[in-house]
Amino acid sequence: MPSVLAVAAHPDDIEFLYAGTMLLLSQRGWDVHYMNVADGSRGSTTMGPQECAATRLEEAKQAAKVLGATFYPPICADMEVAYTTENIQKVAAVVRQSKASIVLTHSPIDYMEDHENACRLAVSAAFAHGMPNLESIPPTPVYMDPVTVYHAQPVGCRQPTGELVTPHFYVDTGAVMEQKAESLACHASQKQWLDESQGMDSYIEAMRDLSRMVGQMSGQYEHAEGWRRREHWGFCGPDDDPLRAALVDQIAEGTKNL
Repeated sequence: MPSVLAVAAHPDDIEFLYAGTMLLLSQRGWDVHYMNVADGSRGSTTMGPQECAATRLEEAKQAAKVLGATFYPPICADMEVAYTTENIQKVAAVVRQSKASIVLTHSPIDYMEDHENACRLAVSAAFAHGMPNLESIPPTPVYMDPVTVYHAQPVGCRQPTGELVTPHFYVDTGAVMEQKAESLACHASQKQWLDESQGMDSYIEAMRDLSRMVGQMSGQYEHAEGWRRREHWGFCGPDDDPLRAALVDQIAEGTKNL
């Protein structure tokens, strides 16, 4: 089966931003893989870091199960997602284990640096998937098949300075919204934290609102996820576009690179 790897910063980011696309690929026979770089340990005002990390680990495992995805454990704490050689090596091991032909990750510019650095780690790890001289941690054999990287919408569909970010294309996620919501609901510890820290009131409704926003941007769908394909240099062929190809009947075009 072809393989897709989702790499995000924190437990629940995948469910907010990527899960609909992952569910649609899974329905079409893709092997789905799931990694949060950070452990979620600082995402609470009521639990200490160790209890919070343990709670969120179990929530993420359950969410991955709802998505039918292979789960990979986090490698660092919240607010410590740093672009280091060691972290590149650890994420590279996951890319190689998954043998992904698609890597889904955050927008390169987003509202917080954990998201941006998780993106950078995913991109570098994907770039190094076939580099035997970059030893991964743990050591994992390279593979030489092409990898295409796609960037999700930033939270709120805007850069931190307010500029609107328009996807290259939109994926219609209406048919899988309830399963996407089910996967997000696994992160029950986050309701209180998000209510207090970000004013989301209901994190599931916040996800639906974002999904509707992207759907409205598409001009065609009620619910959608937006994606931008990273340039091919060093990753894949110039015409490779496996996400568009896999979901061609559920895609509306947006903007394209010139």
